[in-house]
Amino acid sequence: MSCGLSSLSSSDELDDFNPRTSPSTPPKPLEEELASLALTLPHPQLLSDQDDVNGVSDGFEADRSMFGIQQSDEEMRVGLVFEEHVGGNSVSVVEGATEGSDGAGVVWGRTNSEIEVDRPASPSSSGYAGERGSSSASSGRSEMDGVAEDEIQELRDDASDGENSNSVPSWVPGKRHGDEDDASISWRKRKKHFFILSHSGKPIYSRYGDEHKLAGFSASLQAIISFVEDGGDRVKWVRAGKHQVVFLVKGPIYLVCISCTEEPYESLRGQLELIYGQMILILTKSVNRCFERNPKFDMTSLLGGTDVVFSSLIHSFGWNPATFLHAYTCLPLAYGTRQAAGAILQDVADSGILFAILMCKHKVISIVGAQKASLHPDDMLLLANFVMSTESFRTSESFSPICLPRYNPMAFLYAYVHYFDVNTYLMLLTTNSDSFYHLKECRIRIETVLLKSNVLSEVQRSMLDGGMHVGDVPVDSLPRYRTTSHLGQQRAPSEFPERFKESNAGMGGPGGLWHFIYRSIYLDQYVSSEFSSPITSRQQQKRLYRAYQNIYASMHDKEIGPHKTQFRRDENYVLLCWVTQDFELYAAFDPLADKALAIKICNRVCQWIKDVENEVFLLGASPFSW
Repeated sequence: MSCGLSSLSSSDELDDFNPRTSPSTPPKPLEEELASLALTLPHPQLLSDQDDVNGVSDGFEADRSMFGIQQSDEEMRVGLVFEEHVGGNSVSVVEGATEGSDGAGVVWGRTNSEIEVDRPASPSSSGYAGERGSSSASSGRSEMDGVAEDEIQELRDDASDGENSNSVPSWVPGKRHGDEDDASISWRKRKKHFFILSHSGKPIYSRYGDEHKLAGFSASLQAIISFVEDGGDRVKWVRAGKHQVVFLVKGPIYLVCISCTEEPYESLRGQLELIYGQMILILTKSVNRCFERNPKFDMTSLLGGTDVVFSSLIHSFGWNPATFLHAYTCLPLAYGTRQAAGAILQDVADSGILFAILMCKHKVISIVGAQKASLHPDDMLLLANFVMSTESFRTSESFSPICLPRYNPMAFLYAYVHYFDVNTYLMLLTTNSDSFYHLKECRIRIETVLLKSNVLSEVQRSMLDGGMHVGDVPVDSLPRYRTTSHLGQQRAPSEFPERFKESNAGMGGPGGLWHFIYRSIYLDQYVSSEFSSPITSRQQQKRLYRAYQNIYASMHDKEIGPHKTQFRRDENYVLLCWVTQDFELYAAFDPLADKALAIKICNRVCQWIKDVENEVFLLGASPFSW
């Protein structure tokens, strides 16, 4: 496999964005500040000068109190995006109205043009951080006293990636703040909520708070979705002040995200898709039949004990590039070591196993599938998350029914899971529910070979060494004589260690390179550099991750793109993105980095990855079908 290396020169035309524009801020289809979530549709006479649009009804207003948001003393502006189906074509309609304006400010348009309404923002557009306290007078004081503690907890929720940090407590999986409800000030101050509810309005899951206490809030969300559907439309998202409300309808299951993190709509919708996929992995899509027989069916009992699984997946939205790249990453290993692991997996796969997967945490060591069987990267992400967040898999060998949403959402497979050590585990998937003992015998054979061939010890070594480092990108200024280390990285010999360290201390890699992500389009795999100085804190890493999310969405925007290259500069980074038929490269540089030098460094990164592709990619894997 070739990484498809081509040359990018400084003379090539790059989409150079305004240096003062932050890459973390997505384009907004409405005003940047909206006062509330009161979804007031314009009166029919306001549309007299507009083209006839099917499915628009009047008289619908969602009271802001249902969202726990305060009324504004100033004018209110609303925005609602519907997906209209006119003449068989999908058209997005943006509706906006100002209370008391007699129709002024009503805007209709398609989503292929950005609409901006020049009106002042409401001072009450902060969404959940309203002044209304709990409905219980006795609890109001205790909630106010707990705000400071809640803000500290919010840092833990949003900045930590699960490891210890000097400044941020480690993330703890599981249900968070189960005593909260929509009347709690602390609940409203959360930056990002996820909800799963049924089409009858029954709450199924919420990231924060007690689902049963949020029954009224869930009913309000269901009312919004149902009202729009009754008009023959589909609500996609709502912008309200700093908050974005994204809806995803999957038959009788509704998923909603309320976020003020400035992530693009495409990213939030993709996260809802993954949450739905995680639910299907546990239950299969046949759960829809339960709702057909009983519209008031309560699903919470079927998902009992899975809060840790969902919270772990949601946590990964803040650090795992696989959640938006739709690709998986491999543990760096010598080519011979990976081949040895793949050979024994292939041997057992020929004995009736559908998929044999050897992983270390969320990174793939080797994967083998039966003939004509393909495993989508999203299924691999959800399966790994399910295994790693379920404690019973770690304590004993397990045999569990699972569903792969992209492979077959209607049927169960059966997964045999065994941990070789605290991080390395084996998954054997089959269609036969009676094959536990056969899979156990296969696992014993695999473990014997892995131990004899030192694969497991090499896995441990790779974990200690880490992955690619920006400081190891080859540069012409270093001496020609070099020593080869893990990943074939070219490093200065021992007689020049101090000079090499000084040349990169505090600056990342050459040319001010701080971090990069490289995605092989053919293999559906990606490799990223390890975080290093100056991106050392959890908050800095998460900010960069969000910047990657935004620029990825911009690069693949179907309305204004896709783009081949983009160059963005703001006060935090220079982001250079390069997309070809073979690969995608996303690189972050020092904000003062030179554009021509950054392009030169990106070419060297691509060449370096090509040189070590046998070690960072699983080349024997077939490309997955989408």
